[in-house]
Amino acid sequence: MRRLDLHMKDGEAYQTALRAIRAAEPIDYVVIPLEQKDRRYVSVFLRDGTRQTLIDNLQGCLEDEKDWRISIVSIEASVPSIPVDKELISRRASKRKMALREEIYQDVVADAELDRDFLIFVVLSTIVAAIGLHSNSVAGVIGAMVIAPLLGPILGFSLGAALGDRKLLFGAAKTLIVGVVLALACAILISFIIPVDFESRELISRAEVRLDGMALAIAAGAAAALSLTRGANATLVGVMVAAALLPPGAAVGLFLGTGEFTLASRAALLLSLNVASLVLSALVVFRLRDIRPRTWLEQKDADRAVAINMALSVALLIIAIILILVLDLGAAVSIG
Repeated sequence: MRRLDLHMKDGEAYQTALRAIRAAEPIDYVVIPLEQKDRRYVSVFLRDGTRQTLIDNLQGCLEDEKDWRISIVSIEASVPSIPVDKELISRRASKRKMALREEIYQDVVADAELDRDFLIFVVLSTIVAAIGLHSNSVAGVIGAMVIAPLLGPILGFSLGAALGDRKLLFGAAKTLIVGVVLALACAILISFIIPVDFESRELISRAEVRLDGMALAIAAGAAAALSLTRGANATLVGVMVAAALLPPGAAVGLFLGTGEFTLASRAALLLSLNVASLVLSALVVFRLRDIRPRTWLEQKDADRAVAINMALSVALLIIAIILILVLDLGAAVSIG
């Protein structure tokens, strides 16, 4: 359950907003008197399934107005308890578990931001991952994935495409690229400091490009997007995303630093495959969950952005799969 607070000037637009609130069949609403005689404050207790429609309607009737604000507050409990309307729940069952578009956007923007904390976490997680790969330590690799902040940029890129938001899309892409480049640089530096153990199974496995790795990345991206749209905690899903990105990225740097360019190219192929799989699956989930912009014109831009990014991701996946099949065939021939 959520509470919507609307603060705006009095006038015709306020009356229109009030009619939209009544039409949404809220649990309850109250008009709170203010000291300013020309201001109005309405607090609305919303039923699940009606929130996004009401917010979109309010934004539509207020977009030409000035000096207004809508705030959304999460309600943990209410006394007395809210009567259950089974007919209403059945009618809106498909929307009950959906977080608001605005809530999703705020969460993603915060996690996709390129700031000092993001850079520090990338450096620390890469150090832990590189040492874990070198020492064949599963615990070290898992620990690195726990602290890797790579979920935010992936979801930011996919959500930016789904909403046609170029600022978010390019900002998240920049954050992801900087993070990956920084991880590569740290791993290369580490390879100069410690002798890389090529007997480590954890390290060599990151140069094995297989289709099950693509399946892992697709599942991780879909789970991350689904958790986000449901308003659930995505911490564990973030570990899955980091599993698809951080170890291969650290392995690329270690291989490059030691001059093993063939192994580095294989690990880079795995990394590229995983990025494309994560983006594609997240985009599909956002589209299936009907995460779209509010206005028709913005939806056209979003459809174009989704089509372009899906096409690029699918093309990259097809190329990667062909390369995987070629590599496997070459390996079989050499063994034979």
